Amino acid sequence: MGKVAFLKMHGLGNDFVVLDCRRGAVALGAKDIRALADRRTGIGCDQVILIGLPHDPSAYLFMRIYNADGSEAEACGNATRCVAALAHRETGEPRICVETLAGLLEAEALSDGYIAVDMGPARTSWREIPLAQAMDTNRVELALGPLAGPVCTNIGNPHATFFVDEVETVDLARLGPDLERHPLFPQRANIGVAAIRDRRTIRLRVWERGAGITPACSSGACAALVAAHRRGLADRCAAVELDGGVLDIAWREDGHVIMTGPAKLSFEGAFDTDLLTAS
Repeated sequence: MGKVAFLKMHGLGNDFVVLDCRRGAVALGAKDIRALADRRTGIGCDQVILIGLPHDPSAYLFMRIYNADGSEAEACGNATRCVAALAHRETGEPRICVETLAGLLEAEALSDGYIAVDMGPARTSWREIPLAQAMDTNRVELALGPLAGPVCTNIGNPHATFFVDEVETVDLARLGPDLERHPLFPQRANIGVAAIRDRRTIRLRVWERGAGITPACSSGACAALVAAHRRGLADRCAAVELDGGVLDIAWREDGHVIMTGPAKLSFEGAFDTDLLTAS
């Protein structure tokens, strides 16, 4: 029976099991990811994060992201903040480059444990999201229950943001699974419901692709700000209020989206490899 070290981290309650594979690979299949993510018989998390050596020489490390259902995600802003915080602790350098399947993400350690991440350019064409057919992504022809006409955006992964009067009145747990897997989204999609408080404040809840409702989805927060600005509902900078707390989002004139928020280490531990072989 062997032991595998891990870190438990979170960004506004969006929690991760982080495995450092830079000194030795950890072979995990989808079944293993589900076993680790199980909140009753495993460690419990929204995503499992694997840290590896980078392929690009400008990056400090490579990050892979696996949802609780075992599927792989291209990007996760909350996880990027957590991994950047670890890198900052290792190196003492305030600026860290993290390589992901979505590309290189530049992060900067600020004061009081906050991390700012350049999530890259917001992509808004139907092919980039992607959608299954050509469509105006500022008002997509999609409706289910009280939700209709979302704005679709790619922030390293696909998002559909629906604007509502009050997010708490939407049964996202019921509507999210069907919308996530709608035929319009060949790679599935993260589903957000957003309410505009004022031009610099947005309330948001997100059904995350492969994870369900989480306390915070930072790529979803970026998508919500971009969507609101495209609709003329918000400025280019806004505070996005999630169940787990607040993220500050800015959509720069060059198209890049900057996301700023906290990253926390909850605890360190080790699990028996039997957890995987028995899963």
